[in-house]
Amino acid sequence: MAAEADSIGAIPEDPALPADARPDARPEARLDPRIDTGRDIALADFSPPSTGAADRFIRFAYRLGVPATMLTSPLGRKPRTRLLATVSNTLPGNATAGTALRAGHFLVHGAKTPIAQVDYAGAARVTPPLERVVHSFSWLTDLEACAPREQCVPVAERILTSWLQANPMPPAKPGKGPAWAVGNTGMRLMNWLAHAPLILSGDKALRNRTLAHISATARWLDRHVNRAEDGLAEVAGWCAIVAAGLLLPDGRPRRLYGEAGLVKALGDLMGDDGGLLSRSPLAQMEAITLLVRLRNCYQATRRDAPQTVERVVELLVPPLLALTHGDGSLGSWQGSWAVSAGDIDDLVKASGVRTRPLREVRQWGYQRVVAQKAILQFDTAPPPLPTHARYGCASTLAFELSHGKHRLIVNCGGAASGGGLVPVRLEQALRATAAHSTLTLDDANSTAVLINGAIGSGVSEVDLDRKTLPQENGGNATRLEASHNGYGARHGLTHRRILILRDDGTELRGEDVLLPAGRKGKRGKVGFAIRFHLGAEVEVSPTVDGQGAALSLPDGSYWQFRSTAGEVTIEDSLWVDGMGRPQATQQLVIQGMVSRGGGNFGWLLKKMR
Repeated sequence: MAAEADSIGAIPEDPALPADARPDARPEARLDPRIDTGRDIALADFSPPSTGAADRFIRFAYRLGVPATMLTSPLGRKPRTRLLATVSNTLPGNATAGTALRAGHFLVHGAKTPIAQVDYAGAARVTPPLERVVHSFSWLTDLEACAPREQCVPVAERILTSWLQANPMPPAKPGKGPAWAVGNTGMRLMNWLAHAPLILSGDKALRNRTLAHISATARWLDRHVNRAEDGLAEVAGWCAIVAAGLLLPDGRPRRLYGEAGLVKALGDLMGDDGGLLSRSPLAQMEAITLLVRLRNCYQATRRDAPQTVERVVELLVPPLLALTHGDGSLGSWQGSWAVSAGDIDDLVKASGVRTRPLREVRQWGYQRVVAQKAILQFDTAPPPLPTHARYGCASTLAFELSHGKHRLIVNCGGAASGGGLVPVRLEQALRATAAHSTLTLDDANSTAVLINGAIGSGVSEVDLDRKTLPQENGGNATRLEASHNGYGARHGLTHRRILILRDDGTELRGEDVLLPAGRKGKRGKVGFAIRFHLGAEVEVSPTVDGQGAALSLPDGSYWQFRSTAGEVTIEDSLWVDGMGRPQATQQLVIQGMVSRGGGNFGWLLKKMR
């Protein structure tokens, strides 16, 4: 079986492509040897759909550049470009953003931009979130959600016309502006095909022009999908190729070619537990969205999606649910914000997957503990490798804690929303260690935070131990102990964090320990700070002795925070909400100086009533 999968799954090299454009030559394809991709774990699960010799030949020939018409009807006439089916959209959009479009504005994370002021050619750069919305045409989903189709068609045609005028034809290669990044191009083609009634129902000349552009975009992706900016962008490109193969005439060769490429790209994108190697919940959602939309294209043509695609969707959902809190919204990890429970529910419903959250995600690196009404999320892995990071954050050993529908301890989150109401200049700060509920040394990041979402050197190893402890009262507690080496090279110290959550959810006991990284500790002292960013609904007041704080939640519960490591101060902070908007909050901070020989700092968070 493995030998068969090898022979089927490998896509022959295209001699027309330059060597650096082939999949095995891209930097993204050279994965860290410590990480097993899904393709390595279960090769049989990541092989293209079983095909006969004729289909394998067609796929091979199309890969080499033989036109689809010659492969499907060599003696026939070239068919006119048209769509073979109408796709049913099962992914609801944001009706508020759609209403803003009808009023003449793009609404992205709370920031309005007039449609008439957008430079669709990309010469005048706009903020990254707006850039993605405009050039991926994801706004079509929002527009469709806000009003009957006939009221939305004029708005869609207006924006589409402006975009086509600014981008009359695909460039020679990717990188010529954001419009022609492979990720945006793949998403755009998928949205054009999924929302065709919105853009092909009006003016005949515009319809013909759009169909020609759809066909040209599909051919462009055929040639350039392997030059994607990262793994998720490549998956978007392959999904669009398969969708075009399903919905355009003479599409069988393109579909066969695209299915083989998609399966390989999916295997390289994710770990064996279903978590994407970018470790980003937002990327996880985008991958599910792409595959659900592609499945809708299969259903529109009365075909079943390949079993591999269905299996990948089943693998992607449980890790995403592992990062939901008691109210159903997402935790703030790796650039994401507290995406609302409604958005998560809609996506999971569209996926058709019925499952529970994954408790212990091995490679994705997030531990989840559920104790009655309390939910603890703990980051126990290094940040993503530079080849996978989109908004990589130095968040190792940070945690979030919620009680019922309310968040007690959070991370700031929202780096990926920078450019909406969150200023772009804050994007790098929101990725820093100090923006997460963990310990920092000398105001430095545990892993270097670079520009454009990249991550540098720092944490490379994380040790983890999870066990259940019996309690004196007859109950149990979950003990998580993890350590990282991010401060070893600079400060000669290893950070170890121990979290013990009682099974009734009323007490979280923690200890942060600094240990010499080598046999001989360094001399002198270094500054430390342990930060606990508070949820937006938490009311906080200091205790009289300065060694703790009182925390009140809207549900009437009262919590007390105590420290054995020194004075607890209350400082300003911010938290990015479910719409990607910043909210003013506060944080508890324990800070001081510690010997380079090490030290330990204990603290307790206890529900009093």
